[in-house]
Amino acid sequence: MTSDPSILDRPLSDIARALRRGETSARALLETATTRRTSRRPALDAWCFIDPAAEEAAERADRRLRGDAHEPGPLCGLPVSVKDLYGVRGQPVWAGTARALPDAWSAEGWLVSELRRQGAVLVGRTTTVELAYGAVGTNPHHGTPRNPHDDEHHRIPGGSSAGAGVSLVEGSAVVALGTDTGGSIRIPASLTGTVGLKTTVGRWPTDGVVPLSTTLDTVGALTRSVADAAWFFAAVDPRWGEPARFVAEPSAPAVKPLRLGRPAARIFADLDPSIAGVVDGAFERLADAGAAVGTPVDGRLVDEAEALYMEGCIVAAECSRLIADHLPEWTELLDPRVAARLRDAPGLDSARYLGDQARREALAARAPALFDGVDLLAWPTHLDSPARVAELDTIERYLAVNRRLLSSTCVVNTLGLCALTLPVGTDDSGMPVGLHLVAPADRDEELLRAALRIEDALLHSAGGSTVHAL
Repeated sequence: MTSDPSILDRPLSDIARALRRGETSARALLETATTRRTSRRPALDAWCFIDPAAEEAAERADRRLRGDAHEPGPLCGLPVSVKDLYGVRGQPVWAGTARALPDAWSAEGWLVSELRRQGAVLVGRTTTVELAYGAVGTNPHHGTPRNPHDDEHHRIPGGSSAGAGVSLVEGSAVVALGTDTGGSIRIPASLTGTVGLKTTVGRWPTDGVVPLSTTLDTVGALTRSVADAAWFFAAVDPRWGEPARFVAEPSAPAVKPLRLGRPAARIFADLDPSIAGVVDGAFERLADAGAAVGTPVDGRLVDEAEALYMEGCIVAAECSRLIADHLPEWTELLDPRVAARLRDAPGLDSARYLGDQARREALAARAPALFDGVDLLAWPTHLDSPARVAELDTIERYLAVNRRLLSSTCVVNTLGLCALTLPVGTDDSGMPVGLHLVAPADRDEELLRAALRIEDALLHSAGGSTVHAL
């Protein structure tokens, strides 16, 4: 079947309807996605592996869509990119390292199994920072994906889900699986102008994924819009109900104005002026649409949470244990930028590690007070325009950029919250700017509903069309 290639640019809900109506096919979508990947110049290098079995998966999806014995799921036929941490049957797993991990790591966990059950087409693997331990997005073994918003200079894509957002902008996937430990979904989403949802820890199982931190890891996806994020969430979340819930309807009128709090925290210190201007402009547009924006919030807890993540040892200790227990021969092969951050990692039975865990729990217990009088917190997702790869010529420079990227997002992981980033404009270099929306723990649905209203308001203020809600 041939179909209009522009179908791939529509919202996920529209693509799903087009597939069911026979206006396109999973095979045609895969062919369009492949053409976009192979014809892009300069090449964006989002992928480290393209699965030859994807064509067969698309054909199976088309048989389901034509009415064979298996009812198609909401994501049936949609081309999906998979971060190189997830186990996928028949695919090697590198986890961004220099060589493939043992075959046992290819075993599929909950999220991949759910996508396969629904009939999604798992196109291949996108590049990740080695062992997912980094926010910049560089990888010396598989190459560093190119930020698609600068054809002249090779800029960082953000990490650790480095190729995920790039695959969406490239058009080679419509959903990109990622993981988030300190910002690894939201940072690449923000730097590439896409949407990234960080779910509450424990909301979705993390089995079948190479772990970075057993304490802080979450799984999820980057999408091209909040509406797509809501569609994907509803399609896979175990708490959602009947298939009718997947049919998108226009946003309902708000029952009350959204209240967005702005914490007085270090996040806003030394912020790139052009990024600050874009975020302030988004706040003004939301205020014009009726939201209560900029409510002052005491930012001391935010600062404490950032300091614990950046100066503490939880992630380093847990990553080091993974290597010691499962990949001891990998130590000498590590990217020096990763090895430098693991060098002094303590053991899991050390007083330092146990003390950091106790402090994390104490900080998280205070987190509900951040939302007194507000529905969400809001601040810039990243603080600087994406650096050029050539500028990261020393470990010191790399670590400084890495820290700046993590400082805005790691707070959410430390405090056990959920968060979403959505694009709200471009900085003076023409690079995307993301707005970071933060909600209390286990309020993922409320976060998505609020983000849908925000996306809708921003689209209207820019003369765009109305998005669809859950």
